[in-house]
Formats: sequence, C-alpha cells, structure tokens
Amino acid sequence: MDKQRIRPPRGPNPVGPYPPAIVFGDLVFVSGQGPMNPDTGQVEKGDIASQMKLAMENLRLLLEAAGSGLDRVLKTTVFLANMDDFAPMNELYRSYFSEPYPARTTVQAAGLPLGIAVEIEAVAARS
Repeated sequence: MDKQRIRPPRGPNPVGPYPPAIVFGDLVFVSGQGPMNPDTGQVEKGDIASQMKLAMENLRLLLEAAGSGLDRVLKTTVFLANMDDFAPMNELYRSYFSEPYPARTTVQAAGLPLGIAVEIEAVAARS
C-alpha cells in the first residue's frame, strides 16, 4: 500500500517540507491547518473565531479532496497560542462536528507558525 499526497485545487500551500494531507489505505492524515485564506494562501489574523473558521474551512477542503469529510473525522489535535481562547474555539468547533464528536486533544503551543492563534490537525476515515 502506498501513501498518496493530497493537494486540493483550492487551499494554502504548506509552510514547510510536508504535504497538506496524506492518504494511506482508508485513512486521511491532515497536517496542521491554520487561518490561511484558501484562495490567496495568505494568513488572515483576527479574533479566534475568524481564525478558527478559516482553519476549519481548510480542513474541510483537504478532507473532501481526499474523499472524506468532517463527518468522518476520528481524531483532532487543536493547538492554541493562548488557552484563554479555549471557550470560543470550543464553541466554533462544536458547530463543525456532531455527536459522536471526534476524539480530541487541545494544547497551548509556545509558538505557532506565522504568529497564528490556532492550528488544527486531523485523522479521518475515507469509507
């Protein structure tokens, strides 16, 4: 079984030597997604809600390009620059997922790339 790189027609390019997502068998591994505009690839800073919306949109785009979707997400990791943003992040997160929610870990990161406030990575099923 070979791993397959996923790169949707819309979405930001990674800021390092890694693909946006990898498919291996029936699993999709999505690299950390932040508040990059999916059309311009530029970081859009703002409050945690606006940054989280863009991160989730990028996650959705990658999952769909891999033949999956938000409803197939099994596990996420959310990285916050400031744990004070947990409640608003959690509220927005809840609007994108439904019961049973994916397993999740949320951590405060000492620093996120490009000065962003949130980044989310995921593992999802395709079938």
